[in-house]
Parts: sequence; C-alpha cells; structure tokens
Amino acid sequence: MIRSLKNMPSHWAGINMQGLLIGFIIGSIINIFVFVFSEFRIRFPHMMATYMFSIVISLSISNVICFAKYILSKNLHGKWLPIITYYGGCVLGMIIGTELSYILLWQFWGEPYVFLGHPDQLAFNLTIAVMVCSILFIYETQKSKYALTISQQELEVIKLKQLKTQAELQTLQSKINPHFLYNSLNSIAVLIHEDAEKAEDMTLKLSKLFRYSINSQQENFATVREEIEVVNTYFDIEKIRFGDRITFITEADDSVLDKQIPRFLIQPLVENALKHGLADKMKDAILHVRVVSSGTKLILTVADNGVAFPEELNAGYGLQSTFDKLSLLYQDGYEIEFINTPEKSIRITLPMMN
Repeated sequence: MIRSLKNMPSHWAGINMQGLLIGFIIGSIINIFVFVFSEFRIRFPHMMATYMFSIVISLSISNVICFAKYILSKNLHGKWLPIITYYGGCVLGMIIGTELSYILLWQFWGEPYVFLGHPDQLAFNLTIAVMVCSILFIYETQKSKYALTISQQELEVIKLKQLKTQAELQTLQSKINPHFLYNSLNSIAVLIHEDAEKAEDMTLKLSKLFRYSINSQQENFATVREEIEVVNTYFDIEKIRFGDRITFITEADDSVLDKQIPRFLIQPLVENALKHGLADKMKDAILHVRVVSSGTKLILTVADNGVAFPEELNAGYGLQSTFDKLSLLYQDGYEIEFINTPEKSIRITLPMMN
C-alpha cells in the first residue's frame, strides 16, 4: 500500500484534469437541455449551479475511485472485486460530491442545507454517475485489453529477435575454417609416424579448440583470459605447420584479463592474418595479439608484418563474421580500424565490460 500511495502524485493531476473535463461536458449537456426547455429568467443561475454540481461530483468520484484503487491495489484480484470497488467508489463519490455541492449552495446562495435531505437529486445524480462511469469503465477495460495485446505482441517480437540473434551468434561462433582443420589433420597424420607424442599433443589441442568453439553453454561473451588461452592453443597448432617461420606473440594487461569480450572473436582475426598477411612470408614473420585498456574502453589489436591491407577492403576478405558478430552484440557501440602504418594491424575498440 505504501508503494502504491507513493506513486499516486504522478497520477493525481491527470485524474483531476479528466474529472474536471468530464464534469464540464456533463454540465454543458444538462445546460443545453435546460436552455431549450426552461424560461430565460432562470437560465443563468441554473447554468452556474449545474456546472458546479457536475464538476464537484465528477471530481469527487474521480478522487474516491483513485484512492480506492491505490489503497486496495494489492488486494484487487479476481473478476468481481475490481468492479465492486469501481462502482462502490462511484456511488460514494457521487454522495460526497452532491453533499459538497449543496454545502456550496448554502454558503454562496443561501439555500438551506439538510444532510441527505434531497433524495430526488441524489437519485438523478446516481443515474448520471452510473451511466458515465459505465461508459468510462468499458472504455478503460477495452483500452487495457488492447494495450495488453500490443504488449504481448511486442514481447513476442522481442523474443523472436533475441532467438534470431542468438542463433546467428551461435552460427558465427561455431565456425572454424575447414582449411585449418584439413591442414591440422594432415599435420597430425605426418606426425603420427615422425613424433607420436607431438601428434597426440596436437590432437588434444585441436580437440580443446573445437570444444571451445562448440560453446555448449551458448554464451555470447568470454573473458579476455579465456580468449587468449584459445588463441595460444591455436598458435601451438599452427607452430607445427609453420615452424620457425612465424613468431607468435600474445600480450594482455592484467587489468583486462577478467573483462568480457565476444566469444571466439580473436581466433578468426589471427587466422585471417595468417591467410592474407603472412602466407607468403618465408621468414622473420611476426603475429602479435595485444589486449589493453584505455579509460573505459578495451582495445584489441592483431598485428603482423606481412602484406598490407588493400585500399578497398571488401567483406570477402575473411572478416565478415567479425563484422556480423560485433554488430549483433554492440550495434554501433564499437570501432574497427584497418591500419597499415606505422604497423599493419586490425584494431577493435569495445566498451569495457565486467
């Protein structure tokens, strides 16, 4: 009840404005009727009294129903209790408004006042009040049902979008380049005869990489620590293929190791660097992964000393999955840069997430 009453001021002004408007409309309708069927000499005072009665009664009903709903908000369950509360507030508000109107007549026009001494007027006011309240009740009920239907439809649309986004992310996260798998298996096949222990180690690392990519928990984010560990696993596998041709380096600030970044984000970037940047470099190649913080931002850099990026980088350059993933998770809240000087690198700036 305390929470309901706390919220009441935000609704009170609107409710009273509505009550004032309804009272004025009802008073105008009654005055039009009186104007047509009454003598001119009694029209003006009658008009003022009618407006007073209509507005005071309307405001009384609005406020009584408002207070009743807020006070009993936690207990208004079932089908009939809200209806009983609404019409009970209507009748009580009508009686209070009628008596207040007669008190005002007594104060300003000298009309004698007797408490509940005007049954005919009470019956007339009750008829008008019930009719108007019924119309408003039906309108509000239909409006609430329509709003609920719209809300349910919007919720379904949101759920469908979330499911679609989740499915798209899972598809992106589960992708491992089939050429990488083919090359890794070939390397394992060769090692089986030359170095069985190394072949076993490479098989276990490949299994670890696939287990991470499958993402059975369907998580969209992982810690920098986890991503670096997976990249190191990937590098260990590729060292078998490239030997001393390429130096693999991973570097991450201690302060960012437990921060969240999109799952399986770095591996496609380093694979892209190997495929397009370092594939033809026969010696002294370097592939460097760095993750550092800058204020409230996290900066991820994948640098190599291979072939420079072309001036017009198209989506077919092997980075489409990265673009799609960042767009799904961050909308416009990220930056991605392709830099050729002084160091060739891909730099991604993301908001810092715990």
